[in-house]
Amino acid sequence: MKSQKTILVVTIATLAAASSLAFAQFKKPEDAIKYRQSVYTVMANSFGKIGAVVKGETPYNKDEVAKNAAIVATLSALPWQAFGPGTEGGNALPVVWSDNAKFKSASEKMQLAIVNLNVAAQSGDQEAIKKAFGAAGQTCKNCHDDFKKK
Repeated sequence: MKSQKTILVVTIATLAAASSLAFAQFKKPEDAIKYRQSVYTVMANSFGKIGAVVKGETPYNKDEVAKNAAIVATLSALPWQAFGPGTEGGNALPVVWSDNAKFKSASEKMQLAIVNLNVAAQSGDQEAIKKAFGAAGQTCKNCHDDFKKK
């Protein structure tokens, strides 16, 4: 658990340090919106593949689950740079910008839950994967409920 938090802290610190550069990479707000939506699309695809295994819809394949969890873990650090000032719109509600501290807290909880899912997936422990998947899914749902247009 300690190493998971270390990974999260390093990831967040890296993103914070690069945030001013990251915002500059988007020439137009629409570019930031497309970027974050693309990241979420790929994350949802890989997360969904794990979900199919957890629900028993797809046979368990340790390597596939581990691969998809690693993809989700890597991508979980990416969308936040595309929520800077002037990038309002898309499917994000205005509260993302008006209560950015709440949004940031939710993003950090999601990233930690995804790190935990990745650790469980790499271990191959199916019960740990199911538990971590449920926790990660709940953080995704909470964020969607609070910050995404329905």
